[in-house]
Amino acid sequence: MSDATTAAAPSVLHRLNLSNQRLEKLLHNLRNEHRAESEIRAIALEVVQAVEIQPDIALASILLCQIAGSYAVRHCIETAIVTVIAARGLQLDQAHTLTLAAAALTMNVGMLRHNESFQHKHTTLSHEEMAVIRSHPAESVNLLKHVGIDDDEWISCVLLHHENDDGSGYPAGLASPEVTRNAKLLSLADRYCAQVSARNYRRSIVPDQALRNLQQDRQTPVDPELLQLFRLELGDYPPGTLVRLANGELGVVSGRHDGSGGQPVICLRTADGSVLNPPLQRSSNVAEYGISTTLSEDDAGLRFSMKQIWGEQASL
Repeated sequence: MSDATTAAAPSVLHRLNLSNQRLEKLLHNLRNEHRAESEIRAIALEVVQAVEIQPDIALASILLCQIAGSYAVRHCIETAIVTVIAARGLQLDQAHTLTLAAAALTMNVGMLRHNESFQHKHTTLSHEEMAVIRSHPAESVNLLKHVGIDDDEWISCVLLHHENDDGSGYPAGLASPEVTRNAKLLSLADRYCAQVSARNYRRSIVPDQALRNLQQDRQTPVDPELLQLFRLELGDYPPGTLVRLANGELGVVSGRHDGSGGQPVICLRTADGSVLNPPLQRSSNVAEYGISTTLSEDDAGLRFSMKQIWGEQASL
């Protein structure tokens, strides 16, 4: 690729941040929006196109908390990114993928005004607050219908994204087969992103642990086929994962595949903590560069910009 082509490459990160800004403004004023469906679909298309430019950067933006704004809206953008990547793995067509992305962007609009207060709580939620959470899929659907959205698949995904195959979910306690695959896909993306993204009150959970948590959850079991899809499409160590290699070096996973059966890792520090300048690319397929453990941001102690790792396509 020529330098001119690289310089002209659109920034995935910049596009995702613009989408987040548009979505935040739209959702907070949704009840008064006269072109709600077309506006939401336009933002969904922006997210899909950002993922298509470079999915590895889109995934890394989630783990590295690079999408600015309130957690409530950022979480919807991040869930849409993961949903789009999973939809690509299922080889869904563009129209179907766009609808799933739109559902992800609007799944929590029914409790948007409560989200910030929930984020700052350090105590158990009250019965009234739990009632808000349990009713938010239905409230979200009511609001979407109020502004003229009548796409059955979109509405179904939002309404069912907290229902479970065994009937233990909410708001209606529906069970399989009434809980659709698309709703379960959205649910899994929602739960995964909630774990790997940092909150005001807790650190993020490293990605491989998040997948194990989902697999081992007996209270809210996940569809095993969809969980396997996530393992294939995201991997235990998606781009943006901070890692220690077998030789002790510290770095960040920069891609899901490197063509050799491993993953590319950009190493930033040596085993003794010295800064690597310039950073070195390793392949996890080589024994001494195999991924030994995943690290939280605090434990890794690495400071870098996404642009430093992925270039102009990750510039703000």
